[in-house]
Amino acid sequence: MAFSDFTFPAVTDDLGLTSAEADLFPGVEPLVARPELLEALADGQTVALAVHTEKARSELLIAPVLMELRRLTRGSFGLFSGTSFDVDAARGLNGVCDFILTRSPRMYVLTAPLVAIAEAKNDVLRSGFGQCIASMVAARLFNERGAAAIPVIHGVVTTGSAWKFLRLEGDALTIDLREYYIDNVGLILAILRRIVTAP
Repeated sequence: MAFSDFTFPAVTDDLGLTSAEADLFPGVEPLVARPELLEALADGQTVALAVHTEKARSELLIAPVLMELRRLTRGSFGLFSGTSFDVDAARGLNGVCDFILTRSPRMYVLTAPLVAIAEAKNDVLRSGFGQCIASMVAARLFNERGAAAIPVIHGVVTTGSAWKFLRLEGDALTIDLREYYIDNVGLILAILRRIVTAP
């Protein structure tokens, strides 16, 4: 079993979580996106939608947003892409994560604390919930083992065009009621900045 084998909502029972829904980011004001980012995303969306693969969406839509976030935060967090993340194979908490964001800016070694997991999906956001939630639980365990436990782990499942955020506090999972769309990338960036810079 691996992250990708978990399905939603069964993952909550499988991993002993409770779940709720809430507006996770009320009152967050969008950032002003640079014209260069908007142009790159418009071009990327044209290609990604035509190619219609998770890899294309990941490279052409998601990675540019995360790299813009690094620019905005002056490289204050680590960004790992396509990283093998084997925490507890006996529980199925192993596999590859599309993106991992860490509190440390170190880039050669995955270092606790991990703050967010992002999973790319081709079409339906909900299809990525199980995998993302299992990865978030693994991130919590990784942080605890590294003596760098933090109270909240965030997750995001995205098609590149649509973004859905999740939050894990202890064993309490909350799924954002809202979806966010790439045509308002400034709001997505503001939320991501809050996640990576939160104390």
